[in-house]
Amino acid sequence: MQIYGDTNSGNCLKVKWVCDKLALPYDWIEIDTRKGETRTPQFLAMNGAGQVPTVAFDDGRTLAQSNAIIRYLARDSALIPRDAFVAAKMDEWLFWEQYSHEPYIAVCRFQLVYLGKDASELDPEKVKRGYAALDRMEQHLSGNRFFAGEAVSLADVTLLAYTRVAHEGGFDLGRHAAVRRWIGETEAFLGLPPAR
Repeated sequence: MQIYGDTNSGNCLKVKWVCDKLALPYDWIEIDTRKGETRTPQFLAMNGAGQVPTVAFDDGRTLAQSNAIIRYLARDSALIPRDAFVAAKMDEWLFWEQYSHEPYIAVCRFQLVYLGKDASELDPEKVKRGYAALDRMEQHLSGNRFFAGEAVSLADVTLLAYTRVAHEGGFDLGRHAAVRRWIGETEAFLGLPPAR
């Protein structure tokens, strides 16, 4: 399979990490979204939304949306809990991440790192909601080692992507000890070097 992705994107890295952890063979095709490479006729033929990540399988089928991709790639693996309810709790976190975490943590990071904005220019509501997401994670992780069950699942992979670099978006994890512990454990599980 071919993974069309941008290594600056946590959503794309989720797919790479799952493939690497499960030893799934793939070709990575780096896409520069800022140069309009997702807007070419060839790319739009694969993914009409013009977004990365997009996976093209050898049989010609394509799949988009990071959490849908990793859910498909990790089927029948230990990254998806066997217990149906625990798997549903994992999915609960996958949906929460895209709605209540990524739009704030990732967007603030994008504005500071890639648009060169100053922290004072960030939308205060996005910052507030980003901290609310981190606080929700801290609350959960204070009583649980991982997000769904007793082992790393796709919930942890998906939440790690932008949480490990939240500081690049101006978020201080100093009061989030359980989140910091979880970041280290999940990075180690995935074989990732600690985020700088």
